[in-house]
Amino acid sequence: MNDEQQPDLIRRHVIYHGRVQGVCFRMISRELSQNFQVVGYVRNLPDGTVELEAEGEAPEVERFLRAIGSEFEGNIRNIDVNDIAPRDGESTFQITY
Repeated sequence: MNDEQQPDLIRRHVIYHGRVQGVCFRMISRELSQNFQVVGYVRNLPDGTVELEAEGEAPEVERFLRAIGSEFEGNIRNIDVNDIAPRDGESTFQITY
């Protein structure tokens, strides 16, 4: 048995609908991520939605997603959330294209 057990990580795939492009959603999401121990990415999709994946310990991911929801409360019309498998090799939360 390994004495240095890894924490239980989760990864959430989120699609934000509404007026979420052209409102600095990606930049602010990246800035907010610096307050949490999460990795992943955020990007605009061609259909006008924003896709985000956040990985970390469950409480950190939940708090991060709540912070985004609070920041863009007036812009978000609907949110699709799915749990997906954590990935290896990421060390930051970044904007992708």
